[in-house]
Amino acid sequence: MKILYCTDIHGAEWKYDRIFEIAKTMNVDIVLNGGDMLPLRGNLLNQDQFIINYLDEYFSHFNSKRIYYITMLGNDDLRKFDEFFQKTCDKYDYIINIGNSVFEINSYEFIGMNLVPDLPFALKDRARMDTKEFEFPKQFGKPVISTSNGWKKIEDWFSYVDTIPTIEEEINDLVRPSNMEKAIYIIHTPPSNVSLDVCRDGKKVGSKAVYEFLKKNQPLLSFHGHIHESAEVSGKWFNKIGRTLCIQPGQSHYHEKYLIYALIDLETMELERKVII
Repeated sequence: MKILYCTDIHGAEWKYDRIFEIAKTMNVDIVLNGGDMLPLRGNLLNQDQFIINYLDEYFSHFNSKRIYYITMLGNDDLRKFDEFFQKTCDKYDYIINIGNSVFEINSYEFIGMNLVPDLPFALKDRARMDTKEFEFPKQFGKPVISTSNGWKKIEDWFSYVDTIPTIEEEINDLVRPSNMEKAIYIIHTPPSNVSLDVCRDGKKVGSKAVYEFLKKNQPLLSFHGHIHESAEVSGKWFNKIGRTLCIQPGQSHYHEKYLIYALIDLETMELERKVII
């Protein structure tokens, strides 16, 4: 099976359109989207309009071509739209919302998790402490989470986040595959220690919990995103943790008019990173 992996598209319709054309042309079996699907500009409380006005029809194209599109929302996609996103995916047999769930095809099991270690920014919908010993970054802005009624301010973020599971606890509670050697994890945040998590300023922000999970369990593959510039800064877009091949191709930002994706052949394990202008 041939997989096309992309991540952090953030509502850029031209990127979505190119991915579909590439998937058709190259006879891709599966498109994986690693999260952060919805627009980040403008009023985030209107992200559902992108699902209604664009993604719904977009998904129908993949469905008509019988190309699996396995995807999930990310840390910049509001949690208040999770249920609506799931209902949209459920309309199509070939569209799979993999967030915190599992999907099996040809004996490969895909498992997704879209939580991230706490960020310095205000939106905290999918933010967690990485482990109980996690050191928080300096915070900017008033922490908020999205609810059905709009924004809810969190007056004491540090106390609040201590009451919910850590990344370490969440990842260990995911559905277990029947055969870890053929398991493929889509985890929005990259692991620590393998140069897939490097910010523009050189700071490394990967998850120790994700690293330890992959090191212990040794799935076949793990796909990541979240830090757009990491591959350009570190010079690494894939690495290994034991036998597990970890892939983080990165992505362009809004002002950068190019698309980044990766191709992986599951039979030969050949992989290639593409930058398309």
